[in-house]
Amino acid sequence: MPTSKAASQPRMPRVLIADDNEPNRELLEVYLSDVTCEIATAVDGADTLDKVAAFKPDVLLLDVMMPKLSGFEVCQRLKSDAATSPIMILMVTALGELGDIERAVEAGTDDFLSKPVNRVELVKRVENMLKLRHVTDELERLRSYIRTMDDDQPPR
Repeated sequence: MPTSKAASQPRMPRVLIADDNEPNRELLEVYLSDVTCEIATAVDGADTLDKVAAFKPDVLLLDVMMPKLSGFEVCQRLKSDAATSPIMILMVTALGELGDIERAVEAGTDDFLSKPVNRVELVKRVENMLKLRHVTDELERLRSYIRTMDDDQPPR
């Protein structure tokens, strides 16, 4: 049976930038222009949840201070849902207090970056998160394959 070219080709990695400040979103997009990925943006916490459902990002750059839902709330919701918990979340924030960092960790963030953002640091962290997400996805595919092989074996 022939397979379609689309089915055999992996999709391009996806990054969602969530920030209520338009210049910040635009700057992050420019910074990530050399990273091979599709980019989408969200303007507040509620929009972020909608975009995650539609766009299905691999990495989410998440501002903490946003209207409707804070980045902490968005992160906690995404990480507590099995369907969205694998998304790598990088909180990008102007907050620098130890309590804010602890709150981000408690919400489930995978990493955080302080504003103003350094371009080299952002690009490297996003590239590493995309690699980690790819490896994690491959591992899960292999585990699923092994489970199907085990299910096909006759009992001894």
